[in-house]
Amino acid sequence: MDLSNPYIQAALQFLAIFITFNVVLMIVAYTVLAERRILGFIQGRLGPNRVGPGGVLQPFADLLKFIFKEEIVPDKSTRFVYFLAPVIAVTSAMMTLIVYPFGPRVTLPYFGQVELVIARFDIALLYVLAVTSIGVYGIVLAGWASNSKYSLMGGLRSSAQMISYELSLGLSLVGVILMSGTLDLYEIVEQQSGWYGAKWNIFPQFIGFIVYLTSAIAETNRVPFDLPEAETELVAGFHTEYSALKFALFFMAEYINMFTVSVLATTLFLGGWNVPGLSLLFAPGSVPFAVFSVIGFFVKVFFFLFLYIWLRGTLPRFRFDQLMAFGWKFLLPVALLNVVLTATLVWLGVL
Repeated sequence: MDLSNPYIQAALQFLAIFITFNVVLMIVAYTVLAERRILGFIQGRLGPNRVGPGGVLQPFADLLKFIFKEEIVPDKSTRFVYFLAPVIAVTSAMMTLIVYPFGPRVTLPYFGQVELVIARFDIALLYVLAVTSIGVYGIVLAGWASNSKYSLMGGLRSSAQMISYELSLGLSLVGVILMSGTLDLYEIVEQQSGWYGAKWNIFPQFIGFIVYLTSAIAETNRVPFDLPEAETELVAGFHTEYSALKFALFFMAEYINMFTVSVLATTLFLGGWNVPGLSLLFAPGSVPFAVFSVIGFFVKVFFFLFLYIWLRGTLPRFRFDQLMAFGWKFLLPVALLNVVLTATLVWLGVL
């Protein structure tokens, strides 16, 4: 097959995007089920177990519920923006999926050498940060367009939180960029293949990893930073006036963001697809090597998703003033300190 043909390249990329998006949506659906079952176990209850064996069809039951629920649109809402807000939220969450490398180069019959990434370009990390920051517009517009003072306050509170923690999240990645000297995610993963696949960035960048993890949890509005959409509050937040499928889009955007944050953490800090010792068992570039590398990649991603769920079942919620103070007075200075320390060590040739 002539892979240099632009029509074949476009068709293959479209197929890859279609498969990736559908796989991610299935992962998101079953992450919700896993969360409900794990939280049930933590809290001494069963969780969903009626629809299908062990509750495995529960995500499809939830989808049908969202489809058939009555859609309520506030009378005085700004309708176009009201409908646009959830679309912005879910689109900005999905757009980053095309640049994440989930496996090494592999040699396939008829195709030759293939890189397991949909779109590879030099500034992929910058693209991820730019696109994910657009998600805040969906939340702000949802709060404003609903024409409800409670939704507006929830939207403003959420945007303040996301903008605050966006700074420390971006700075936590600067250390990895200084060490690797590139914004190409594929190359950053390849640089972690030393020591037989165990030269992960988490070891020299442990401070940056902790800052990233904390900021990412706050960015995705999860416990203990879930003030914008806390279920136990009297008013839920920016999505108070949303129902049925429009609410489902916000719900989906949150879980897609959880997945993409986990993928980025795996890519930048945990070696991506690199599995320690795998290159001693299989030849790099072979199909078995690629298969086990992809499995290793998703095991790391699922670990982060489990950590999200575990934290939700364990930690109490911050007050909003505590949340903002923690971001500005502690996390941001630590992130800046990590940048200065890393830059000094890179300049001295230690890293």
